[in-house]
Amino acid sequence: MMTELELREHRRKKWRLDRRPLRSSEDAREFLESVGFCLMYPVKPPLLVPTFLGACAGSEANLPLRPQAFDNPRARQAEEWVLEMLRQRIAFETNLFGETPMLLAASVLPYFYALVGDRNPKPEPKKEAGAAQLSPLARDTWAALHKSGPLAKTRLRELLGGAPSDAAVDRALGELGASLKIARVDQSPQAGATWELLHRWAPEAVQEGIGLSVAQSLSALVSRYLECVVAAEAREVEEFFSRLAPRSRVRESVNALLSARELAFLPVGNKTLIQIAPPRPPVTFRRVVPAGIHRKPKASPARQRPSARHQDKKR
Repeated sequence: MMTELELREHRRKKWRLDRRPLRSSEDAREFLESVGFCLMYPVKPPLLVPTFLGACAGSEANLPLRPQAFDNPRARQAEEWVLEMLRQRIAFETNLFGETPMLLAASVLPYFYALVGDRNPKPEPKKEAGAAQLSPLARDTWAALHKSGPLAKTRLRELLGGAPSDAAVDRALGELGASLKIARVDQSPQAGATWELLHRWAPEAVQEGIGLSVAQSLSALVSRYLECVVAAEAREVEEFFSRLAPRSRVRESVNALLSARELAFLPVGNKTLIQIAPPRPPVTFRRVVPAGIHRKPKASPARQRPSARHQDKKR
């Protein structure tokens, strides 16, 4: 049993909103690995997941949204740490969750890729390629990166021809990023963001993701999500993962984990939430003698027979 207040306090502590802001790039790496994934900036309506900016500030009060963050000192520091992690392949980004990037720890990237990425990422994406319905400009962007990448945004515009607008290039990059075809790998004030094909930037993670099934990946990510948020309603889990898989598949994954006792129900106030199942106490076995059966008393040790020499002495 847990109260609403206790649940909020558990989340605040895990999400570093309890006046313990991140102090260094090492703190930033440890935080991202501890939560697995988080939004860069808060969004409206709020999504039940931590934000990297909140962890950097040590509070959720007065956090700017992404459009208002350009002149915020806390946001500048957060961006610097994220960029350092991107360069080192410690973190990756996906834009599946709205106007702000979702940061992914390297350890969870294969599971996300298994859900939204291409099973064969090397051929040029086609217009009719199933889930990867890309615009002509997005396909041209992919081809330019495939031929000449990694490319900064300014150089990419030159190679695309026809002088596409910044907004058009951003939309094309957004399409490619939504299915984890590309990764932001660097950024500078002069050239802007630099992009590369993800299967070349992180080949081991992509290869691992290709080998994972949807069921495996959903189970792993649902468990990681519940560790991150402490506990959540079933509808909140479905809402979060509906961007990655159909709600029916998410529901199947949750039910399978409940059946396997990997997850457990948790009453919080008048709600029933789902959490990672607490560890079970070790089972100890004790020998039980059925009633009516009496153990035979142990025979007393036989008296030692006196030696012949001792008997002679007595005579």
